[in-house]
Amino acid sequence: MSEIISNTKLQTLKPPVTNIGVLGWIKANLFNGWFSSILTLLTILLLWNTVPPLFRWAFLNSAWTAGGSVCREIDGACWSVVVNNIRFIIFGFFPYDHQWRPLIAMLILFGLLGFSRNRNFWRRELVYAWMIGLVTMGILMRGGFFGLETVESTSWGGLPLTLLLSVFALALAYPLGVVLALGRQSRLPVIKSLCVVYIELIRGVPLISLLFMGSIIFPLFLPEGVTINTILRALVAMILFTAAYIAEVVRGGLQGMSTGQYEAADSLGLNYYLTMRLIILPQALKIVIPPTVSILISAFKDTSLVVIISLYDLLKSSQTVLSNPEWMGFSREVYIVVAILYFLGCFSMSNFSRKLEKDLDTGY
Repeated sequence: MSEIISNTKLQTLKPPVTNIGVLGWIKANLFNGWFSSILTLLTILLLWNTVPPLFRWAFLNSAWTAGGSVCREIDGACWSVVVNNIRFIIFGFFPYDHQWRPLIAMLILFGLLGFSRNRNFWRRELVYAWMIGLVTMGILMRGGFFGLETVESTSWGGLPLTLLLSVFALALAYPLGVVLALGRQSRLPVIKSLCVVYIELIRGVPLISLLFMGSIIFPLFLPEGVTINTILRALVAMILFTAAYIAEVVRGGLQGMSTGQYEAADSLGLNYYLTMRLIILPQALKIVIPPTVSILISAFKDTSLVVIISLYDLLKSSQTVLSNPEWMGFSREVYIVVAILYFLGCFSMSNFSRKLEKDLDTGY
């Protein structure tokens, strides 16, 4: 009887408070040994010396609606440079009275991207929705239909231009990269050689050189009187550049497939097209999702390079605001906002890739 009572007391005895809960987590993760304790104290000291001054600069001592002369007399951030010029930063030189058109176009694009994140909507209707949405966005941006005033592409700029370049470049570069990877794996010497030459040639030059060639050198070879839109030339350069890198990533995925997969397809009597579409590519593309998304994120950030060919994307429109004498010297505030916008785009792509990996991870 006494042994049963003693065993009951042992079972109801709880561990020390310092080993469970918040105190237990702090002890295990922040003060687990002398080295960990020193790093924790140094981190706390660093945060104590940086976070409060940053908070005072960004919020307590900042100005949100004052002019440039007032901002120069305060010790905090001048967010007025963003608030007072937000429409130009977002829409560039698009006519002021018609800026509702690129706004609606961006909302349509965000809505399509939001629906595309959910694999339950990956049906034929979504393809039709994308087609209708792209045509609608083109009509809104260009005009000339339904009583909308025509706006030349030279007036497009800001965030809509950045989204236009990034979305179309990424959407068109990915299938082209897959085709190039398949061509490089082809048994036909001519196709394989052409794909190898293209991939190695494009990967051997920086994107800036392709943008310069498309903007300055390529028009010299066109017949007199024939011109191609600058935005279209920049878009083609970005597609060709990104596709070459995607091709190498996809080729790595194809090389990672075992010969048993090909032999199983041959035993079923599948031809090359069905083998790639039903067996090889679904597995190869799944295992290369992380490096593929890394390339796509880099391509999204590389859209800012079009500033060198005088396209007023988000970065160029922000720099134009800073060229105004009233707002000179407040570049930190503007570039912080631009960095946040780019971060939101890159983080959304990264978050979607993790979700897609989790949904497709059916082999474990």
